[in-house]
Amino acid sequence: MITETANAQIDWDDQGRPHSRVFDDVYFSDKSGLDETRYVFIQQNALAERFAALVANTQLVIGETGFGTGLNFLCAWQLFEQHAHPEARLHFISVEKYPLTRDDLQRALALWPELAPLSEQLLAAYFAIHPGFQTLSLADGRVTLTLLIGDALEQLPQLDGKIDAWFLDGFAPAKNPDMWTPELFAQLARLAAPGSTISTFTSTGWVRRALNEAGFKMRRTPGIGHKWEILRGTFVGLPENQPVPPTVKPWFARPPRVEGQRKALVIGGGLSGCASANSLARRGWQVVLLERHERLAKEASGNPQGILYLKLSAHGTTLSQMIVSGFGYTRRLLEHLQRGRDWDDCGVLQLGFDAKEAQRQAQLAAAFPPALVHLLDQPQAQALAGIELAHGGLFYPEGGWVHPPALCHYQTLHPNVQVLTHSDVVQLHKVDDQWQACHEDRLLASAPVVILAGAAEVKRFPASSGLPLKRIRGQITQLAQTPDSAVLKTVVCAEGYVAPGRLGEHTLGASFDFNNEDLTTTPEGHQGNLDLLQEISPDLAHRLGDEQLDPHTLQGWAAFRCTSPDYLPIVGPLADPEQFASAYSVLRKDARQVPDTACPWLDGLYVNSGHGSRGLITAPLSGELLAAWINDEPLPVPRAVAEACLPNRFALRALIKGL
Repeated sequence: MITETANAQIDWDDQGRPHSRVFDDVYFSDKSGLDETRYVFIQQNALAERFAALVANTQLVIGETGFGTGLNFLCAWQLFEQHAHPEARLHFISVEKYPLTRDDLQRALALWPELAPLSEQLLAAYFAIHPGFQTLSLADGRVTLTLLIGDALEQLPQLDGKIDAWFLDGFAPAKNPDMWTPELFAQLARLAAPGSTISTFTSTGWVRRALNEAGFKMRRTPGIGHKWEILRGTFVGLPENQPVPPTVKPWFARPPRVEGQRKALVIGGGLSGCASANSLARRGWQVVLLERHERLAKEASGNPQGILYLKLSAHGTTLSQMIVSGFGYTRRLLEHLQRGRDWDDCGVLQLGFDAKEAQRQAQLAAAFPPALVHLLDQPQAQALAGIELAHGGLFYPEGGWVHPPALCHYQTLHPNVQVLTHSDVVQLHKVDDQWQACHEDRLLASAPVVILAGAAEVKRFPASSGLPLKRIRGQITQLAQTPDSAVLKTVVCAEGYVAPGRLGEHTLGASFDFNNEDLTTTPEGHQGNLDLLQEISPDLAHRLGDEQLDPHTLQGWAAFRCTSPDYLPIVGPLADPEQFASAYSVLRKDARQVPDTACPWLDGLYVNSGHGSRGLITAPLSGELLAAWINDEPLPVPRAVAEACLPNRFALRALIKGL
């Protein structure tokens, strides 16, 4: 079950300092806060020297227990800007049980005007901070901030990555004993890279001893201000008496990192392909994006108005975790686009149209924070929507509609991305260390890394031909906005959806057809969408003049969504299908076996597909997930979520079932 994460409950003292009601302590000193951070965390971890030592295309990863007001992060970022190579990267990962609201964060950071250029960037991205893993891309992608929202002992065990420097922060052990535990210190050690450093304000003896027992060599060092002593240390290795952490199963292990030329091909210019290209480009890769049509977003990503809508489960499924993380990432990305033309955060209202749906909605509202989703009764829903409604329902205040082609276009604007249209890749060949993308006998492009992002078209290549991807035809209808329909203020959904007007047109739909392979819009599809509109609101249907509408003359758009059997996207490295079946054939007899055989990865070959109707939410974050696999970085989602998205899951299930 997902537990609701509350925001920090803050009072402000007469010096303007934020004071936590839960922990009965201030977040920082208004007089020496910056000096203390720089001395305890920056200096003791030797960050100035380590930033200066970074070369192009390398990164330093800092981990922190307690994001608070972000002061430690901003100080580290400021130092990184001053000392690091312009093509080096900083990844800052911080756990926070009670995240500040944006207003409180803004008020707290206003106390530090010298950090304003950076704090303004942080505040500009500080949206949709909900439970779980939340990734913020800052400084044009040079800095990544991953917030793990929730209890440290719930979040850190889910993290897959290596930490180069630890900031052991948080309210004092006496104020926050639940955090300062041997279990937490064991997680810090599990995640520590060889030679990782650590520092903390406290010098309490039992903390020093417990960190030593976890695998750090700690020593006291002179403190600052009212702190007589602090602790600093280095990771020396897990103790011999400690149980060895379970190893990752070989079919879910990280593939070997591709060394040498940082060039990649992305095949497919929809949301998945554009996101994948952007994520690599921001990490210094030269990316060639191959699109078979005359422009980007020609197929499923060409919808004039897609809906930023979370289809969640109240039971904490891997899919729900992916959706909450992906929603936040996309929502922050959209801030770079033009509101009203490219997207609008008008909210999404899902009507509780029957007793079963109302019960499901009540469970969801209880499982997630109100800022993400909450219930509205019928009068509230009707007042918010601006049209007559028969039901209340679930409201997602940060949701809305998006023009997907604009999002695709934005992600390809990076100078490291080259778009080649009219480039239909029919064959892939590996020659030496290069994948060659060919159209019949013509070489289109080559690179050591290839990402297959062409929805169900990825099945044309041998390595991905066995993926169980299914095409589902969907059709939307576009209706001219009228003076009466312009009152619609939010997206409203039942079995279908209708969005407020964009450039004088409403979008409604969408039909599902599993058997039609023709993408010509049909009168039957338009009539079905008009029927969906009636179910949503007869009042809105009347405002749009549905009595005079002829399905034979209506305009719309049809495309194939591409989905997987478990509704999770298929994201990650590809293995040789035949060699995989041979290497792990023992699983046919005993599914509990874990052969000590390395996975037969097809070096440099990856896939990003199967997003279904959730592409706006899952595809951009999947680009980050792929980039983390390729660059051997900390994963932007829990390890279990990443494993659940790996293409190997299907081959594994087939072996276990004896197929």
